[in-house]
Amino acid sequence: MKLQPDQMDTLAVTGYDSGWIAVNGVRHTSSLLLSAQGLLKPWEKSHFDQLDASDLEQLLALKSQGIELIVLGSGTKLRFLPPAWLKALHTQHLGVECMDTPAACRTYNILAGEGRRVAAALLLQM
Repeated sequence: MKLQPDQMDTLAVTGYDSGWIAVNGVRHTSSLLLSAQGLLKPWEKSHFDQLDASDLEQLLALKSQGIELIVLGSGTKLRFLPPAWLKALHTQHLGVECMDTPAACRTYNILAGEGRRVAAALLLQM
């Protein structure tokens, strides 16, 4: 039984490995911010410990694009955002789920394929 269509009409993660993430067949060698609504841009961080207040602002700005849920890929292992960040995101009615980057890629694809207003913040740990 097929659970997902052969082609999605949105940006989808089509592959990933150490050092790259492919979106709609194009490999990217940097961390990424992407959304089902068409956002695709490099995220200038490569490790969870590098995240700072400017990154929180980028995540909060996703609300203006109609995003309701952010899937955060924290790199090779699961890491959680600081409680103050979670509070700021929840105050703006933005849900956030933290998981390792491979799990975040898979989860984003499922949610985007369902038509959800989702974004992925994917750290490509180097």
